[in-house]
Amino acid sequence: MPFIPHTEEDVRQMLEVIGAGSIDELFDEIPADLRIDGLKKAPPGISEMEISRIMRERAAQDGGALNFIGAGAYEHHIPAAVWEITTRGEFYSAYTPYQAEASQGTLQLLYEYQTMIASLMGMEVSNASLYDGATALAEAILMSVRVNRKSSSRRVLVPGALHPIYRKVVHTLTHRQGIELVEIPFNQKTGLIDMATLEPWQNQDNTAVVINQPNFFGQLEAADQITDWAHANQSMVIAVVNPLAMSLLKPPGQWGKQGADIACGEGQPLGAPLSSGGPYYGFMTCRQAIVRQMPGRIVGKTVDMDGKSGYALTLQAREQHIRRSKATSNICTNQGLVVTASTIYMSIMGAKGLQQVASACHSNQRKLVAELQNISGVRVRFSGPAFHEVVLELDCEISGVLRSMSAHGIQAGYDLSDEYPDLKGCLLVCATETKTNADIKRYVELLERVIRLQSEVPCPVKPKLS
Repeated sequence: MPFIPHTEEDVRQMLEVIGAGSIDELFDEIPADLRIDGLKKAPPGISEMEISRIMRERAAQDGGALNFIGAGAYEHHIPAAVWEITTRGEFYSAYTPYQAEASQGTLQLLYEYQTMIASLMGMEVSNASLYDGATALAEAILMSVRVNRKSSSRRVLVPGALHPIYRKVVHTLTHRQGIELVEIPFNQKTGLIDMATLEPWQNQDNTAVVINQPNFFGQLEAADQITDWAHANQSMVIAVVNPLAMSLLKPPGQWGKQGADIACGEGQPLGAPLSSGGPYYGFMTCRQAIVRQMPGRIVGKTVDMDGKSGYALTLQAREQHIRRSKATSNICTNQGLVVTASTIYMSIMGAKGLQQVASACHSNQRKLVAELQNISGVRVRFSGPAFHEVVLELDCEISGVLRSMSAHGIQAGYDLSDEYPDLKGCLLVCATETKTNADIKRYVELLERVIRLQSEVPCPVKPKLS
């Protein structure tokens, strides 16, 4: 809430109704030895005007750089109404809806969220969210192992062009559970999985295949072909997708002849701002036939004894809900506030609005690529259709380019060399709908100047380790 509304008189009246003489008396059950005698090191209180100025000055220290970094966290325009509604008390302070009779508003919102996400993914069922996209994929892999009883290998094929953080999180959450993660390399020319690369795993016992759409480099995988290949080899298909892109692309539920079995990803593009790493949330959808192995919770719609609509938690496959060791997950909550924002965002934008945003993102990416290809010393690394992002190959050292661009107020992209040694000298660049023609022109002109200046000064060559 913006301020604490209780006056001293309000507090006195509330204490009188409760029957306590003071706030200290209200909390008299706290042992004396656990209490502190005031906040002696805390500075004296200041006015609202003074604290507002301090916070504005501190916020200004973050600067206002023009951002061309994507890499899984995307800068989108969020209508003012989204967080204005999200931070109303009814939503902002609402928590886990254990008591359906007291939580109808929260439950209905989660039900609407599930309906929208399931529709966007072309899937039958959605849960009420998970922690983030990376843990959602880890949970999807664990779910696939439980579901695919025909497989005994516990082997999952994971694309090398998957987000590197996702790969690390998945490894952390699965490697102690006897699950083998096999990385499928990407083609160095296209940035995609070649069907030929999958041949060694033909007719092998693979529990699941992960398909990233678009992949970390922004490239669009042959989702239909890979899905049909996986199903022909008795493997489940796990889709990891950008939800905004699904408003334009074929959704996972329609991939191949049967569709993906599980679809998950990061919900941040749907109404969550870039905020120093979070909070974000993970979404997960699946086929109805395997819903009982889905982690988290599901809200369902029903009717009461009078025939009126009502909402309740219909599936709670968690260790806190009696099942204990039989639980499908130890996930103890969902990212309710960010999910609330996404629900409001999707409601405001509608299907047409989401398509317009995704189309604008794609248009800006193509404009950026067209302009960058005119710069000497800049090449687009991968061929083929892409969404949101492009991998640039530069003749100069990436770290120096990033420092120079940052000094001029532009966050130029994500250096791929640390996570992908084969892509040394490559930069991942993103342009969303928030970028204007002037922004793109500024980026291109500055990058051209920085590369020209660096070419005049030889780039340092790092010695090879023997």
